[in-house]
Amino acid sequence: MFRDIQSSRYLRMLVSGFGVCDAVVRPERERYIEARKHNDRPESDTMPPWHELPQDMQDEAVRPYYEYLVSRERDLRMKRLLDLVGAGTLIVLLGWLFVILPVVIKLDSPGPIFFRQVRVTQFGKEFQIHKFRTMFDRQSASAFQVTVNDDPRITRVGSLMRRYRIDEIGQLIDIMQGNMTFVGTRPEVPEYVREYTPEMKATLLLPAGVTSTASIVFRDEAQLLTSVDDVRRTYIDKILPAKMRYNLDDIRNFSVARDMRIVVETIRAVFWSR
Repeated sequence: MFRDIQSSRYLRMLVSGFGVCDAVVRPERERYIEARKHNDRPESDTMPPWHELPQDMQDEAVRPYYEYLVSRERDLRMKRLLDLVGAGTLIVLLGWLFVILPVVIKLDSPGPIFFRQVRVTQFGKEFQIHKFRTMFDRQSASAFQVTVNDDPRITRVGSLMRRYRIDEIGQLIDIMQGNMTFVGTRPEVPEYVREYTPEMKATLLLPAGVTSTASIVFRDEAQLLTSVDDVRRTYIDKILPAKMRYNLDDIRNFSVARDMRIVVETIRAVFWSR
């Protein structure tokens, strides 16, 4: 019975006359004020408190992006809802591809159906991405983490799938699992994430995405890397920083409406800009 009384909204009235009110209420109020002071938002269910972010993300270069996303809590909730509804619907509508593609891939070249590779997503979490395999199996674990134009590792069927991004359909599984979202920074391998500047780590505040503004602008990335001598160094020193400028701008101006525009632009780029 005392537990019920203690938890009731009349606690202050009942105990104030006994000098207990401040002992019970003040510590909780001070904890809340301190949390708000540091933008910890203990009541938020879309973004963890600042002090619970990975240590390397608790940087002043990341804080403005964090504070903006905290203020967009309603959009973040809607984003996750749209991810679940959208991915679930597409898996049902495109279920026939999950039946046909494995057969075509196996007939084209020996090896697994999915290309699985460790990528980095929200808060630096590592996961195994799902992509329909587009390379010869013996080349999938190649030291090269990016592809170039006319890459000899790519199979005949893989070339067609990459052209229309059909290989990305497997990432619907990653969206349902919460490892990815439709719109967000493309997931990089740990090797490249280690090259991030402090500000770049702000892109890890949200799940990795299937598409983004950077994905649209750099859709011909493989062609850009074809004529360079050191693909890895060129990607890290030139391509990655350029892509990150777009990724950071997407976070700085995040909204569900902006996400929808990026999805439309992606569809247009894939099917009508070739």
